[in-house]
Amino acid sequence: MNILIMGMGYVGVTTGLLFAELGWQVTGLDTDTIKIQALSEGKLSFYEPGLDLLLKKHIESGNINFISSPEKGIRENAIIFICVGTPSDKDGSADLQAVRGVAQSIGSFMNEYKIITVKSTVPIDTNRKLVQWVQESQSYPHPFDVVSNPEFLREGSALYDSFHPDRIVIGSTSEHASTVIQSLYDQIKAPLFVTTPRTAEMIKYASNAFLATKISYVNELSRLCETLGVNISDVTTGMGMDQRIGPQFLKAGIGYGGSCFPKDSMALLYTAKENQIDLSILDKVVAVNNSQTTHFLNLWEQQLCGFRDKTIGILGISFKPNTDDLREAPALAIIQQLIDKQANIRVHDPIAKLPEHLRSASVQQFDAIEITLQQCDAVILCSEWKDYREANWQQLRTVMNKQVIFDGRNMLDGKEMTKLGYSYFGIGNR
Repeated sequence: MNILIMGMGYVGVTTGLLFAELGWQVTGLDTDTIKIQALSEGKLSFYEPGLDLLLKKHIESGNINFISSPEKGIRENAIIFICVGTPSDKDGSADLQAVRGVAQSIGSFMNEYKIITVKSTVPIDTNRKLVQWVQESQSYPHPFDVVSNPEFLREGSALYDSFHPDRIVIGSTSEHASTVIQSLYDQIKAPLFVTTPRTAEMIKYASNAFLATKISYVNELSRLCETLGVNISDVTTGMGMDQRIGPQFLKAGIGYGGSCFPKDSMALLYTAKENQIDLSILDKVVAVNNSQTTHFLNLWEQQLCGFRDKTIGILGISFKPNTDDLREAPALAIIQQLIDKQANIRVHDPIAKLPEHLRSASVQQFDAIEITLQQCDAVILCSEWKDYREANWQQLRTVMNKQVIFDGRNMLDGKEMTKLGYSYFGIGNR
């Protein structure tokens, strides 16, 4: 069985390399010819640890190749995975233009029975719509089945997650198609859950919304801990020891970001609204996240007696470590607010680059941490890169104008920083 992956973002590339490593013949398709040329040369358009080595391995083995011709890809492959983006529209709904475009291409170029598998995160009932879009584009009614197979990859550890998933979810009304897709994962040891397409679609949204809820719950709680003089990190450590709660996603910080939690939460809220259901808890989750950076930036501003004309170092601009993804990154919201408060901003990130629209004489990015912090009145840590945890903070204090640390991820040891002579402020920890 030959597999076509449509969409060469981090989900598509990771999925393709997973199947190549499992021994299947894979073709990666994207209409972006520059991206396809780069992938053919073993170069990624994004940063994801470990993928570059696996990419080069399977280009050499011949298990994967890359093309930009939808007709060729669709005609020559029996199994098609859809891995295109579904960004948020202004009203919070998922933009399905790319999914619909792919479906129309499949219908136009289909020459025999195909199994169309949706990896993209899509709203409930998209599989049903996909069937309609394919049928409307067919010049001849070739048979096909549509399967939902949502991804649960974490950016920064997508490669590990693809080989060690917590579960594999397959939603299908066709026993044959379900069996075929299951067989692709035969070498992966993970629980398998076969259900309906609508349920599979809901599992994906419900999972991300629940994780976002844990984060916002702890972040809102951190505000109370700040007032009461209780250490939120100690609170969550005690909470996480309860097996019913667990320690995952209980770390207080400046909020979640990335390509999944923000847009998936908004899409689920939109679906609920369309069906006259009030998801009040999730509504609050989004509101807390949207206000977390402002809440703590206002507290930190008081410690400096204002940000105006102050020089502030920003360490980490990607929404999390081990990725260069800036989508909905809290650091960018903080930088914009500091610009509005007329601060001078010096930025560092091991991988991610500051967007052009934020670059100016007062906002500059540097390659070295020590250069970034020169003459800074304070530093704000926004991403948990190990580079910052392992930095020589004793040496760094000598280049700063004032030794003030605002730790937006509670990643440093506040007591140790205080011993080194810093004024240390974390999240939910006086």
